[in-house]
Amino acid sequence: MKKIGVLFGMENTFPGALVDRINGMEIEGIRAEFVCVGGVQMAAPSGYAVIVDRISHDMPFYRAFLKNAALTGTQIINNPFWWSADDKFFNYALAAKLGVAVPKTVLLPHKRFPPQINERSLRNLQFPLDWDGIFDYVGFPAFLKPHDGGGWRDVFHVHNRDEFFHAYDQTRDLCMTLQAAVNFKEYFRCYVVGQADVRIMPYDPRRPHEQRYVLDPPEYDKKLLKRVEKDALTLCKALGYDLNTVEFAVEDGIPYAIDFMNPAPDADLHSVGKESFEWIVDKVANLAVKKAQFASTLQKQLNWGSFLAGPATKQPAAVTATKASPKKAPAKAVKKTATKKSAKKAP
Repeated sequence: MKKIGVLFGMENTFPGALVDRINGMEIEGIRAEFVCVGGVQMAAPSGYAVIVDRISHDMPFYRAFLKNAALTGTQIINNPFWWSADDKFFNYALAAKLGVAVPKTVLLPHKRFPPQINERSLRNLQFPLDWDGIFDYVGFPAFLKPHDGGGWRDVFHVHNRDEFFHAYDQTRDLCMTLQAAVNFKEYFRCYVVGQADVRIMPYDPRRPHEQRYVLDPPEYDKKLLKRVEKDALTLCKALGYDLNTVEFAVEDGIPYAIDFMNPAPDADLHSVGKESFEWIVDKVANLAVKKAQFASTLQKQLNWGSFLAGPATKQPAAVTATKASPKKAPAKAVKKTATKKSAKKAP
């Protein structure tokens, strides 16, 4: 029996629906369940063929457990080694190299340094910083945000030098980026699953969190949606994420990639809506089953390069089942031709 485990935190709707969907497929030799883990023996198998990780970014014990599980043959959605190594500033730079539009962004030194850091530790750091050069490059308005943060924590919208320095003084020992704001008319959040399937969801980051997914969107230009889909796939393939959301803010018809390091993206029924919820449950269920069925039996090389790359897997056209009840076809994203556009200002 190959087990698929779901590791999660406070979320209530997605984990249970995912387990039920996989088990409802009635595929011989495959069973899904919630992960149960206690003390972890080094190099001991986890007992799971696949684990869907929804929480290790918030709990170091889980991240260490998943790395040990990957070492012993478990496939993790998403790769815990790459997730640990990744940060948003690197992602912006990578996007620029890939030809995906991103706002101008600068990495900034910490406002405050850890207690063990003293003046001798900072001898390679330029002082004073060329603030004029930084502001001329990025421009205002801009967003000051952590280089590896999430959930809109410690994000500041600044419109001039005074607002910037007031915000910068509040960033403690966080490493921050300053990024040009996009005066967007359209904004999209895209699910990307298995580096192959994309669902484009209209989104408004200025609304309260539970109302940000636009469930009654206007019609959009098909060429714009095609580019959004292409850029989302380009980014996730380059980053190696099997589950991610990519956010685009559109100004003058150009989709700028704003945020694309979301390897445990929001999948709550009450925020994303029923259609998107059904889509993400179906796609992740099928991806997890594929990984469980067709994982490579080759011995992984014991080096960091192989862990960051993840295991080689065979990707079949469809999940094969020896015993299955009729499956409901997954919901598809609706893409419409533009007849009108919403006019919105950047947050």
